[in-house]
Amino acid sequence: MTASDNSISAQLLHWYDAHARALPWRNPPGAPRPADPAWPYRVWLSEVMLQQTTVAAVKPYWTKFVETWPTVEALAAANEADVMSAWAGLGYYSRARNLVKCAREVAELGGFPDTEAELLKLPGLGAYTAAAIASIAFGQRAVVVDANVERVVSRLANITQPLPASRKAIRAAAEVITPEARAGDFAQAMMDLGSSICTSRDSKCLLCPLSNMCAARKKGDPASLPVKPPKKAKPQRKGRAFWIENSRREVWLETRKGTGMLGGMRCLPDDGWSAQGDGSGELIFAGEWAELGAVSHVFTHAALTLSVVRYQGDAQPAGEGEWWPIDAIEEAGLPTLFAKAARLALV
Repeated sequence: MTASDNSISAQLLHWYDAHARALPWRNPPGAPRPADPAWPYRVWLSEVMLQQTTVAAVKPYWTKFVETWPTVEALAAANEADVMSAWAGLGYYSRARNLVKCAREVAELGGFPDTEAELLKLPGLGAYTAAAIASIAFGQRAVVVDANVERVVSRLANITQPLPASRKAIRAAAEVITPEARAGDFAQAMMDLGSSICTSRDSKCLLCPLSNMCAARKKGDPASLPVKPPKKAKPQRKGRAFWIENSRREVWLETRKGTGMLGGMRCLPDDGWSAQGDGSGELIFAGEWAELGAVSHVFTHAALTLSVVRYQGDAQPAGEGEWWPIDAIEEAGLPTLFAKAARLALV
């Protein structure tokens, strides 16, 4: 970076004061840190939900969570199945399991620790989340680097080394420009700049408050940064889901075991696709099954096509499960994949 490092933070904060996004979990720019003891909880909840998820998707979930569990102590006392159900549709379900574990640990501690180092010790908190909470919730100076910040800093400093090898240089450059005062506002300003102006698909340099300080713009091609490695093709999986409907207008649901993919979530029975099922698994029991079609979903590490078959009758599958009223299926908290399958069955 250059001698204008201090002016970068000052200029960005000036822009943020006028253009900050109004978000339900955010304190207004420059405002004193709220005295409400639940403030760190709300910041933590938002940052966990925002991992790999858009602001638009998070807003209704965050609101529902704080209405249902207004404090970390309330969340710590919650039934994990209820939390998983409330999380359904937000994806990356390990976050929900860690949310409950973290809430219980924080409740035992008597509150959130206020330093980045101590926050890092909590379940589910990585370097970014710990730094964000330390700066936003507690006003600590911490260097917050997410995908938006990576992009902004790569362009500001013209870091041409490809990701992920460039992350050390990006963090070092972010460290230089992070101010002692208003570090939380600065972190959120960087996120807002990256999400609205210095975006991955475009660099709106004419609107950018830092354009005259941007090394990549001076070089003429800011949109080319950061340099990313080519994406690997996702493996394609196939599977089969079973819609079993009785004469009482109920459907048979199971809760997936373990902490793996969709573990702890209420779902339709399936053929074990998570163990590399190929969609040819045997039917749960003999009888007349109707082919309903297929649904598709893309996970982090694989893409799945799930064929859906229906049985109508009062035979009950072996194993643990529950009959759920079909008219209340939206209240079952099915993850997106199985919610798609349910919609297909109900057409």
